[in-house]
Order: sequence, then structure tokens, then C-alpha cells
Amino acid sequence: MNLELKLEHYEGPLDLLLHLIEKNKVSITDIPIVKITDQYLEYINAISVGKMEIMSEFIEMAATLLAIKAKMLLPKPKIESEEEVDPRQELMEQLLEYKKYKIISERLREYSESAAKNVFKEPSIPVEVLNYVEPVNPEEILAKLDFDKLYQVFQMVMKRKADKIDPIRSQFSEIPREVVSLEDKMQSILALKSRRHLSFLELLSEQSSKPAMVVTFLAILELMKTGEIRVEQSNLFEDIRITFN
Repeated sequence: MNLELKLEHYEGPLDLLLHLIEKNKVSITDIPIVKITDQYLEYINAISVGKMEIMSEFIEMAATLLAIKAKMLLPKPKIESEEEVDPRQELMEQLLEYKKYKIISERLREYSESAAKNVFKEPSIPVEVLNYVEPVNPEEILAKLDFDKLYQVFQMVMKRKADKIDPIRSQFSEIPREVVSLEDKMQSILALKSRRHLSFLELLSEQSSKPAMVVTFLAILELMKTGEIRVEQSNLFEDIRITFN
């Protein structure tokens, strides 16, 4: 029972695998597949029948692990191909990508929680400052579209959002901190589905505060993870486009 309850804390099979790898203090690039597979199956076997309908992904991963384990245990041919692919290669790539996503998400959540504790001041910004648009060079930041590049775009927009205030012309007034819900932000993005396509940069730039931008970026990552949206770039000099599936 205890094992079953713990299993519910994992977001998916990759999350469970990553936990087992870290628990065993081994490298993702050199997974002891036999040991990890056996431990993974122990978790799966602990699931009650009543939970099986929500565990199809875990069961599918178990089948994948068993297939990899079988390939690793089979005797290798006497004449080995120079281009022989490690049976674990695809799984390693998935785990590395997932770990990268998880680290980014955790850092953004920490930032969001920290920012939410602050009391923000809304200045009256001079028109010439408010209307200034910083030039963006897509060639430099969008050479390869992946989580790293998305994060770079996010950081760039965050810097642009920082208020450059004239201390003499600006008037400050204290306002309550803004509370932004991740679930609400995901729903607000999905509500734009009729538009079919969204601009990644515009969506972030439209947010009223840095906490809202953080939650928006997290919402985009979550929707990518669940398959609700995908991001793509038609060519090197175009904006990142968000498309609804």
C-alpha cells in the first residue's frame, strides 16, 4: 500500500525512471538496465487493479524496458557492426530531455513563489520609454528550437519587461501583489484555440507582470507536455509559433 501511494506522486513513467536512476546514483548515459527494470517492475506490480486504468503509460514503459533488457542480455554476434546502436539510446535521450524540462520548471516555480511574496509598485512610465521596442535578433536566439531556446526567449522578454523609470517623472503607488494561477493561465491559452496559431513572443509580452510571464511560460511547457500544443519555427528569421493540436 505504501508503495502504491508513493507511485501516485510521479507525473509519468519518465519521472519514476528518473527517480530510480537518482536513487541508485547512476548516470542517465549509462543506465544499468537490468537493475532499473527490475526495480521499475516492482513499482508497477504494487499497483492495485483499481488504479490500472490510469497507468497505461507506466505499463507501456515497462514493456519498453523489458525489450531493452532482452536485447542487452542477448549474446552479441561475433562480428559486431561498427555502427551498432545502444538499445538504451532512445530512452537515454528521452530521460535527458525530461530532466532538462523538469529542472527549468522547478527553477521557474521557485521564481514564481519568490516573486509572489513581494509587494509590487506600478510606476507611471514616460511615453517614450513605454513605447520603446527593443530589437530582437531571431537568428541568434532561435537557431535551434528546443527547451533551451524557449527558455532563452523567456529570459529575453523578462529583461525587456524590467521597468526603466525616470525617478523624477515617475509616481509610485503601492498595489497588492498579483496572484496568477497556472491552471487558469493554461485555460486562458486554450481559450485562444480559435486563432489556431499564437506568437510565443507576443503571448509573453502581453503579460502585465513578471509573475504572470513566469506562469505563462510554465503553462506553455505544461501544454506542450500534455500534447495540447506544439511549437515550431518555419524558418530561421521567423517568430516561434504556437499551434493547437
